[in-house]
Amino acid sequence: MAIQKKVKVGVLKPSEGEEADRIFRRAFGTFLGLPEGSSFMGDRQMVLPRLKSSHVKAFAARDGGRVIGISLITRWGSFAIIGPVSVLPEYWDQGVGQQLMQATTKLADRWDVQRSGLFTFAHSAKHVALYQKFGFWPQSLTALMVHEPAPRGDATVMLLSERKGSEREKAIRGCTALSIQISRELDPAEEIRSVLQQKVGEVILVETRGLVAGFAICMSGAGSEGGAETCYVKLGAVRGGAGAQDRFGRLLDSCEAFAAQRGAKLEAGVNFAREDAYRAMRVRGYQVKAQGVAMQRPNVEGHNRAGCWVIDDWR
Repeated sequence: MAIQKKVKVGVLKPSEGEEADRIFRRAFGTFLGLPEGSSFMGDRQMVLPRLKSSHVKAFAARDGGRVIGISLITRWGSFAIIGPVSVLPEYWDQGVGQQLMQATTKLADRWDVQRSGLFTFAHSAKHVALYQKFGFWPQSLTALMVHEPAPRGDATVMLLSERKGSEREKAIRGCTALSIQISRELDPAEEIRSVLQQKVGEVILVETRGLVAGFAICMSGAGSEGGAETCYVKLGAVRGGAGAQDRFGRLLDSCEAFAAQRGAKLEAGVNFAREDAYRAMRVRGYQVKAQGVAMQRPNVEGHNRAGCWVIDDWR
C-alpha cells in the first residue's frame, strides 16, 4: 500500500470538533463542485452531534499539529458504520485517507464487530478502490429520497421522548429486539439514547398490542443532522413477515406527520436490495435526489436484502 505523505493519526480531541466539521464540509463540498465548498449541507450538523455520542469514535490526521483529515466510526451493536472520511483538498491523493482508514478499521477489529458498512460515491472509482483496499466490497446502490409531506392535523405520532423511566427503557429494548430479528448484529440502543439526551431529534414508535412493531430515529431541528428544514430518518425499521407492508406504511405515516408538524421535508435512504421498501416509498411520492453505493466488510447481505423493511443510508 503506497503512502506518499506520512501523517500522524490519533484520536480527535474534543476541542477540534469545529475544525473537523469545517474539514468535512470543505472536502465534500469541493468534491461535489460547490462554488463555496464550506456551504455543504447548510445548517445540518453531520459531525458535531456524533462527536458527543459515546458509541462514536473519531480520528484525526495531523500534519505538523494541524488537523487535515478526519474519520468517524459509529457502533450499532456488532455493526459499525465508517464515515464520514474527509481530507482537506490540498492533501488529496497523498495517502492521507488510507492512513485514516487504517486506524479506523483497526478499531473496528478491536471492537470485534461482525460487519462494517459505509456509503460512498458510486461514480468515483477512486473512492471505491480506496475502501476495497480495506476489505469493503461494493454492493447495491442506496437511494437518498426526499418527500414533502402534506399537513395532517388529525395525525397522532407516538414519541419515545414522552415515555419516562422503565417505560422508555422497555421501548428501547423493543427497538433492539426488532433490529436483532432483522439482522443479529444490529442494535441501535445507544444511538436512540444519544438522540434523546442531546435533543437533536426524536424516536417515533409504531406498536402492535403494546409491543414495538416499528421505529424511526428522526434527526430534526437546530444542531441536528437534519437541521431546521429537514427531518432526516437516520434509521427506521419494522418487523418483517406477514403484515410488514402495512406496518411500514404506518411508520411512514408517522414520520410524515412528524415532519409536517415541524414544517420540514422528509429525507430517508433505502438500499435498492430492499426492493419492497423502496417501491413502497416511491408509490407514496418519494423522489430520489441522489444515490451512492453501499460497501460492506465482509461481503455479506446484512440487512441490505429482500424482505427487510429498513430505512438507512450509512452517511
